[in-house]
Amino acid sequence: MTSIPDDTLLDDAARLRDADPDGLLRAVAGAGAQVRATVEAAREAGVDRLEGLRPRALVLITRPGLAPGVARLLAALLHPGCPVPVVLADEVPGWVGPLDAVIAHTDDPGDRVLAEGVDRAGRRGAAVVLTAPPDGPVAAAAAGSALLVAPRLPVRPGFGFFTAYAAGLLALVALGLLRADVAGLADELDREAERAHPDHESFVNPAKALALRLAEHTPLLWGLDPVATAVAGHAAQALATHTDLVCDVADYPQAMSRTALHRAAVRATSGGDIFADPDDFGGPAATPPRAVLLSVREVPGDQVRRMSAQTLPGVDVLSPAEEITADEPTRAAVLALRFELAALYLGLAAGTAGGAGWYAPATA
Repeated sequence: MTSIPDDTLLDDAARLRDADPDGLLRAVAGAGAQVRATVEAAREAGVDRLEGLRPRALVLITRPGLAPGVARLLAALLHPGCPVPVVLADEVPGWVGPLDAVIAHTDDPGDRVLAEGVDRAGRRGAAVVLTAPPDGPVAAAAAGSALLVAPRLPVRPGFGFFTAYAAGLLALVALGLLRADVAGLADELDREAERAHPDHESFVNPAKALALRLAEHTPLLWGLDPVATAVAGHAAQALATHTDLVCDVADYPQAMSRTALHRAAVRATSGGDIFADPDDFGGPAATPPRAVLLSVREVPGDQVRRMSAQTLPGVDVLSPAEEITADEPTRAAVLALRFELAALYLGLAAGTAGGAGWYAPATA
C-alpha cells in the first residue's frame, strides 16, 4: 500500500514549512533561476561555437537519474522534422566521430562510464555538451575537449532537470536544429512557481490541485503527443523521487492497447452510473486509477485527442496551451515543473519526500 497523505497539510502554510526543513519546495521553485544561470554558464563555456555545425548524428546520453527524461524530451521536441538522425544511448557509442554531436547530463561526478565516453568522444573530435558537477572524473574527462556547463546554482542531486534541459535546448538552438525562447522559458517557469507558491491554497494552486487529484490513486499519465508523453516520463520520475506512487506512462494509442488498465480508466471517467463509487475498484487494498491526459503539441483536428475525448469523457486533461502563450519547449517545461511541484507537495503530505540526497555511483 502507498503512504496516505495528510491533505490538510497542503493548505496550512505553517505546517507545510515545518514539513520541509530542507527547503525542497524552494529548490524546485528555482527552476527559472536554474535556466538563467545555465544560459550564462553555457555562454561562458562557448556554446556559440556550435553555430554553423550540422552534425552527422545527434547523440543524447541517458545515464541514470534525470538524463533519460531530458534526452527523451529533447528528442520529442526535435521530431518529426529533425534533419539529422537522433540517437538515444546509455553510453557514448563507439562509432562517434568528428562529425557528430553529443549532449549528456549527470549528477554523479564519478560516473566512470560517462567519463570514458566523454573522453573518447572528445579525442575523436566530436562536439560534446555536458552538464555535470565541476569536480570529479566526469568533469576531468571534459577538460579541453567538451563544453562543460557546470551548475552555477547549488542544486542537490535529482533537482537539476531544468539545468540539463536548458543546456540541451541551448545546444540544439546553436546547432540550428530547434527554435526556443530560453529567456522566455525562464520567465514562464517563474510565473508557474508563483502560481504554485506554498501560501496559495489548493483551489487556486495548480500543483496542489494536481497533487490532491493523484493522492491515493494509481496515476495513469498518458500523452496525447510525443512531447507530452516525454513530459509524462519525467513526471513519473518526480513522483517516484518524492512519493511511493507507481505510475503508468504511455502515449494514448499505446494505452488503449493495455485493455484491462484502459477499461478501468473508462470506468473511472465515464460517470455512467450516478450511484457508483468511482473509487470502488475491488476491495480495501485496491488503489483506484486516476487517468490524466497530457497535451503539449497543438495539432488542429488531432485524431488522438478526439479519440481520447470520446473514450474518456470525464478525464483530467493538462494542456499548457490553454493557459499560456508560449512555444513548445516552454509549454513542456511548465508542465514538467507542475508535476515536480505536485509530486513534492504530495511527498511532503505523505512524509515520503526528503532524505539525504544520496546518489548511487555508476558502476557498469
